[in-house]
Amino acid sequence: MAAHRFTALSLILLLSACVGGDRREPAPPPTRLIAPRASGPVTLQGQTPRDTQQCFADLSRAEVRYSPLPDRDYGSGCVVLGAVQLLDIGTPVNGLKAIRCPAARALVGWVRHGVRPAARQLLGSDVTRIDSYGTYVCRGIVGGGSRAAGRVSEHGLANAVDIGSFVLADGRRISIERDWNSPDPQVREFLRIVHRSACKRFVTTLGPEYNAAHANHFHFDMGGRPLCW
Repeated sequence: MAAHRFTALSLILLLSACVGGDRREPAPPPTRLIAPRASGPVTLQGQTPRDTQQCFADLSRAEVRYSPLPDRDYGSGCVVLGAVQLLDIGTPVNGLKAIRCPAARALVGWVRHGVRPAARQLLGSDVTRIDSYGTYVCRGIVGGGSRAAGRVSEHGLANAVDIGSFVLADGRRISIERDWNSPDPQVREFLRIVHRSACKRFVTTLGPEYNAAHANHFHFDMGGRPLCW
């Protein structure tokens, strides 16, 4: 039985590479807002790069419903290029705004090939909703110390998404803040499995063990240097 369970979990991780109790919503992560351009965003003109066109095609091939968004410069270093609005990826993810296509593509793969199989295998229930803390917001990096001072967050480029919890068909809500160190070993393992799965798809994956600013959510982005923590 143990060998069968190990094999099943290994398959979940391989695919990702190609409770109860208090139900209150956790507070969103802290932000360091940057003032956008007072006159409003500037729409940028130009041809869509080939890699962005390919990304759009990949989403369409995966039967993802989405709307391409215009490229915009919001000022203060917050520029959104090659972004989409995700409409339907098969599992509802609330709180999403503009998100750059490669990050959207990674999110779709993570939900379909990491989160959903892990929930069925470990928790015996399907995921019916994922609660996010959003994607685009013009702000600086939070919790990065002096090295991050004055730098625009990947959220300011619509290149990141924060995930707070997972709602299951049986009514449970698995919260990263509350359940990362849950007394239920299957819940703990589920969160660690989906965290490792994200590391295989996003450039940066941060969780509760990274720092206090990420105690209640996973942060995923497609910028900077590879980091899985």
